[in-house]
Amino acid sequence: MTPHERLLAVLHGHMPDCVPCCPDISNMVPCRLTGKPFWDIYAYQNPPLWKAHIDALNYYDLDGGFEIYYLDPFADNQAQGEERIVRRFKDGSFATQKYFPANGSWARHVLVYTADNPPASNVLPEKIGLPAVPTEWEPLTGANPCLTGMDFYRQVREYLGERGIIGIPSGIGTCILHTPEDIYAYYDDPEPFRAIARTNLQHLEQRMEKISQMNPRPEILFCGGSGTLIFQTPAIFRELALPLLKRATELASDLGIPTHVHSCGPETELVAMATEETRLTVIDPLEVPPMGDCNLAELKKRYGNKIVLKGNLHTTEIMLKGTVDDVVQASRKAIDDAGKGGGFILSTGDQCGRDTPDENLRAMVEVARTYGRYN
Repeated sequence: MTPHERLLAVLHGHMPDCVPCCPDISNMVPCRLTGKPFWDIYAYQNPPLWKAHIDALNYYDLDGGFEIYYLDPFADNQAQGEERIVRRFKDGSFATQKYFPANGSWARHVLVYTADNPPASNVLPEKIGLPAVPTEWEPLTGANPCLTGMDFYRQVREYLGERGIIGIPSGIGTCILHTPEDIYAYYDDPEPFRAIARTNLQHLEQRMEKISQMNPRPEILFCGGSGTLIFQTPAIFRELALPLLKRATELASDLGIPTHVHSCGPETELVAMATEETRLTVIDPLEVPPMGDCNLAELKKRYGNKIVLKGNLHTTEIMLKGTVDDVVQASRKAIDDAGKGGGFILSTGDQCGRDTPDENLRAMVEVARTYGRYN
């Protein structure tokens, strides 16, 4: 099977030729492989992140598509504003701030681009000695032009080819509360957050109608956000976000489109609710302590016949710091814990670090292709 065929088989309840291998290489590993400063990829689109990511999938022979979650054919690019450089630093790094010509306003936060890490986002200007509204700036020039909308969707789909599945956001997430400040605000007055949830439900209905008319349709819809049960208790999630997840998975299921939730951190209770109360297809990364609270074997025993489990090698102790033998043993254990009968995708916890050894990623693939075969 090709990676595309292998993943579709798992997501639609069939048995693939072997366990798919999808370590979360996300952003940092693909950027490292380009050999360029990270600002080339993030600020100047040289190459764009999606292309660097697909190139990395091919480099490691991975089954991919789960980390291309920002591909939105319905995005309002006018509303995204113009990125302008508001400070340059001696080491070549720089900060940008979005300007919105439609109303003459500036974004509240800045982005700080560095050579060896993804940009720091949500940085308050005053934290780096800048005013909230820039008094000096220069245009961000030299960035490669990017396609948008359905042209962008088709471009990425064509470049990905048989390397994996193509997906787009469903329009909802599993987080309504995102920060410590949100927690205080919710307990002071939950109604504004309930209003956000109601608005999100309306947007979901409208977006799913557009998705139903796409040709070709996406092969998976992304419905989750990192840290669902970090700033939200299970009770808050149940009140605010679970109804959205229920509706999104119902509408997608009616269209024959699998759905996916990525939520790092504690996830055991989220798996239970998603499996028992929604039509969710696949959930990850099922992190082990101390980052998460998941026991892969136990989750397989309880829910493995109802949902696809994706995980869960430790991204620092095993993938970043471990030996090839450590990776092989952990991969085999994960397959032993959750591979029986299908419905499992070998992956990692949340994003692999930038300096994860190539040989460790290749070891995962080798185990999946050999030990992970269904004989």
